[in-house]
Amino acid sequence: MSDDIHTFLRSRRSVRRFKPDPVPAPVIERILETAAYAPSAHNLQPWYFVMVTDGLVRKRLGNALTEKMRADMTVVGAPKTEVEMRTARSLRRLDAAPVLILLCRDVDAIRRDEQEEVTMAVQSVAACGLQLLLAAHAEGLGGNWICWPLYAQEAARAALDLPVTWEPQGMFIVGYADEEPRVKILKPLHEIVRII
Repeated sequence: MSDDIHTFLRSRRSVRRFKPDPVPAPVIERILETAAYAPSAHNLQPWYFVMVTDGLVRKRLGNALTEKMRADMTVVGAPKTEVEMRTARSLRRLDAAPVLILLCRDVDAIRRDEQEEVTMAVQSVAACGLQLLLAAHAEGLGGNWICWPLYAQEAARAALDLPVTWEPQGMFIVGYADEEPRVKILKPLHEIVRII
């Protein structure tokens, strides 16, 4: 049994192309409930999930994120063709994803305004994100963790009309995979483990 669980955990891959099939609402609810079982510092559970289901809201979010991406890429001197290509690809991905979930950190959840506490809350939200991807995988779905909201927190918050205490940390696109999972190349264990 433990071998089966390890095989399952090792088989999760990032998926970027999805079938157009809708994901049933009870499946999404089960995924989010399982994600909420993630460990968190002080058991504060410092996360909020934002399900983006409305097409116009999805477009507004995509435009807000890609406008910031376009501005950032322009500042560092990226060629205009690369900027436009990446922007168009990003908007296509958001538009094609059957499920779009924004994961936010609850900035009010920490007990003190100390950097270590903030870091623990960010780590807790990251653990929740991994749990979300594994729960989606358990349902036979593929998913991809997208970090764009970190670069455009204000734009994402404004596009979705979120409270100021909801700090966007990541976005997940989820659905039934329409691509073969890639082979994952890992660093050898002896290079990343030190026994003292």
